[in-house]
Amino acid sequence: MQAIILAAGMGKRLGRYTKDGTKCMVQVNGKALVEYAIESLVAAKIERLVIVIGYKGQVLKDYIASKFNESNLGGMKIEYIENPVYDKTNNIYSFYLARNELIKDDTILLESDLIYKPEIIKKLIASKDPNLAVVSPFESWMDGTCTQLDSNRNITGMIDKQTFDWNDTSSYYKTVNIYKFSTEFSKNYYVPFLDAYQKAFGKNEYYEQVLKVLSFLSSSTLKGFVVPGDDWYEIDDPADLAIASDRFASGSHRVKSFQKRFGGYWRFPKMKDFCYLVNPYFPPKKMIDELKSSFDVLLTEYPSGAAQESLLAAKLFNLVPEHIVVGNGAAELISSLGKLTSGKVAIPYPTFNEYPERFANCETVPVPVSSKDFSYTAENILKVVKKEKCNYVLLINPDNPTGNFLLKNDVLKLCKDLAKENCTLIFDESFIDFADKEIRYTFLNEEILEANPNLIVIKSISKSYGVPGLRLGLMACSNDEYIAKIKKTNAIWNINSFGEYFLQIYEKYSKTYSAACDSIASERARFTKELSKLPGIKVYKSQANYVLCKLSGNISASKLTVKLLDKYNIFIKDLAGKRGFENGEFIRLAVRNQEDNDILIQAMKNELK
Repeated sequence: MQAIILAAGMGKRLGRYTKDGTKCMVQVNGKALVEYAIESLVAAKIERLVIVIGYKGQVLKDYIASKFNESNLGGMKIEYIENPVYDKTNNIYSFYLARNELIKDDTILLESDLIYKPEIIKKLIASKDPNLAVVSPFESWMDGTCTQLDSNRNITGMIDKQTFDWNDTSSYYKTVNIYKFSTEFSKNYYVPFLDAYQKAFGKNEYYEQVLKVLSFLSSSTLKGFVVPGDDWYEIDDPADLAIASDRFASGSHRVKSFQKRFGGYWRFPKMKDFCYLVNPYFPPKKMIDELKSSFDVLLTEYPSGAAQESLLAAKLFNLVPEHIVVGNGAAELISSLGKLTSGKVAIPYPTFNEYPERFANCETVPVPVSSKDFSYTAENILKVVKKEKCNYVLLINPDNPTGNFLLKNDVLKLCKDLAKENCTLIFDESFIDFADKEIRYTFLNEEILEANPNLIVIKSISKSYGVPGLRLGLMACSNDEYIAKIKKTNAIWNINSFGEYFLQIYEKYSKTYSAACDSIASERARFTKELSKLPGIKVYKSQANYVLCKLSGNISASKLTVKLLDKYNIFIKDLAGKRGFENGEFIRLAVRNQEDNDILIQAMKNELK
C-alpha cells in the first residue's frame, strides 16, 4: 500500500501562515499538518509516500527531511513530484502528474490541508472494500464537495457548489478528501477518465469532478467510508486554523482555547456547553419558525434605530419609552454604564467580572460575604455603603456565580436606604426569571422605577430568553436624561433586524416563556439533588439557571474541567481565575434540560469516584 499527498497549492487564504512555508507546514498545536499526516501513514505501515509539491517545494522537502529519517519512517520511502505550474492550475493537474505512480499500487490519497485522527487511515486500509471515499454526515460548518449514499454506502452522486441544495443536506455526506483506490480502479477507471477530463476541461479543475463522472456512470464503483465530523478538519484560512487547534488540542491547552472563545460553540456541535448560561426551554419551535418565515426580509432590510427599539421594549414591559434603552446584549449596556460611572461602587464578591472590568473610573469596594455559603444580606451591603461613603451598589440578583438571592421587599428597602445615602443601586436581574415561582419578581416596572429614582435595572435578554445569538439586553430607570445619555453612547443601529423582530413578536409567546422559567426552576431542583449525591462535591443553593459547586475530593476544578472536555466533550466553568475562588476548588454548572444534565451527572460520577 502506498500514499499520495497533494501539496502543491499556495494556501493564499492563510496569509502570513504560508508566507515562509507551504500550506501543509502550518502548525496546529505545535506540529505541522504534514507531520501529522506522515506519522499517521507510518503508523498504518504505508510502504511508499509520493508528495506532489509546487509552491515553496524545496522548503517543504527540507522541512520534511529535518523532521523524518530512516529511524522514524519505519521503512516508508518518500518521493516527490513537482508541479511547476502550481500557480496556474488546480489539484486535477497535480494529481494528473502523479498518474503513473497511482497505478503502481493500491493507494491512499490525501490532501495536505487536513488534520484528522490517525485511526482513519488504519481503518481505511483494514476495510475489505477496495475503493473508498472518507465522508462525514453533513454539518453546517462544512464546505465543498458532498456525496449521496445508498443503503449499501455506494456513492450515487457527488454534489458540487453548483448543484448544492440546502433543502437536501440531511442526505448529504461531506467528502473529507481522503480516499483509498485499488490499483485496478486507478488503472481501468480513474486514470483514463482523469486524462480525458483534463483534455476536455483543462488543468484548472478539481480531481473530484472525475469521481463525480464515475459515480454518475456507475454507483457501485466507489463506496463511502463514514466517519464523525469531529474526527477531522480542513484548514483553508486562519479561522479554520483556530477551530482545528481547539478540536485537536487536549488537556489544559484545549480548555484554555475554549475559554478564550467566549462562545461560538455551535462550531463544535458534539460539545455540550455547561459553561455559558442560556434558557434551554425557550424560545419554542413555533417562535423559531416565525423568525425563519421572515428570514429573507430581516436579512436584507435595515433594522430600526434606537428610538424604535425602545418603543418595542417599553411595550413588552409596560414602561415609558424614555425610561428604557435596548443594548447589543447586556454587555454593551454595562460598557456604556461604566463610561458614565465614577466614585465608589460596592460589589459583593465573587461577581460577574464584566462589571468591575468596565468600571474603570470607579473604586470598587468589596462587600463581605459568608465564608460558608457566599451569602450576604441587604444589611451587609448598606453597612459597607455607610462606612465607605459609596456612590453606587452593584447587585446581581440572583448573583453570578453563587446563585445567592435577595427577596423583593429586602431589595426595595435597601434601595430606599441607599437613597438616603445618595447612593444609586445598579440592579442586574438577568437571572431573576429563573427563581422559584413564589419568590420570582422584576423591577422592570414603571411604578417601582418612578418610586425609586436611584434605581438602574439591567436585564440580559440573551440569557433569560435563550437567544444569545440575537444579542439583546435592556437598561431602565426613571431618569430620562440618564437614559438619553446611554442611548447617545451606543450606536444608533446597535440592534439587528432579527433582534428587533424578536422584540416585536415576543408578547405572543409570553405565557410559554413563563412556563419555560418554571421548567428551569423544577429541573434545577432535580439537578441539584442528583449532584448532591455525588462523592466529593458540595452544591450551593441557587435561584439561577446555574449552580455553584465545591470539590472536596482528590480532583481539582481545573483537572475535572480538562477530563470532562477531553473524555466526554462537556465544557464547564472552572472558577479558579475568578476573585474569591483562587484555591481552585469551585466550578459553576449551567442548568440545561434533563437529558443533558443526566449526561453530565454520569460523567462526573465516573470521574469523582
